[in-house]
Amino acid sequence: MGYPEDVLAPDEQLILHRHPHWKMLFWPIVTLIAVTALAGFAGGLAYRNTPESARTVVLVLVFAIWLAVVLWRCVAPILSWKTTHFIVTERRVLVRQGVLTHTGIDIPMSRISSVQFRHGLFDRMLGTGTLIIGSSSEEPLEYDDIPGVQEVHALLYHQVFEVGRSSNQHGYGPAGGYR
Repeated sequence: MGYPEDVLAPDEQLILHRHPHWKMLFWPIVTLIAVTALAGFAGGLAYRNTPESARTVVLVLVFAIWLAVVLWRCVAPILSWKTTHFIVTERRVLVRQGVLTHTGIDIPMSRISSVQFRHGLFDRMLGTGTLIIGSSSEEPLEYDDIPGVQEVHALLYHQVFEVGRSSNQHGYGPAGGYR
């Protein structure tokens, strides 16, 4: 069983699993291309203009700087994107993120009081936005860069306010269990 199925209860059904929108990866990819081009240019200059005795040191230094920037500005954001999960089941909404330090929040469907979304012109063009979930906590929880935010909003609204309401009329809780 793979992630996210391993964090679900035995009889819990996965409805939706998403990573943040790919727009999160735009600047890391641009950075990778630009830094690689600059490192190639700097390496070429160093090879042509540095005395042979110091050439290896300068080329290793250029490579080390390139590697540090790529790890910091490219690999770290890609790992962050890959390890961020937005999950919806018939019982709860889960958000998990982190590589070395994992953080997460679970919001039971029965605790959700409102579901909203927000997206500007650029987000609408990309099909992404911010999902805002009102729950029994003091402030609504906002999740940025949710792909297909309108569809996720509609899905959550259906799960919370239509499925939950119909099961409550029959003496069941929102997750299908008895109240």
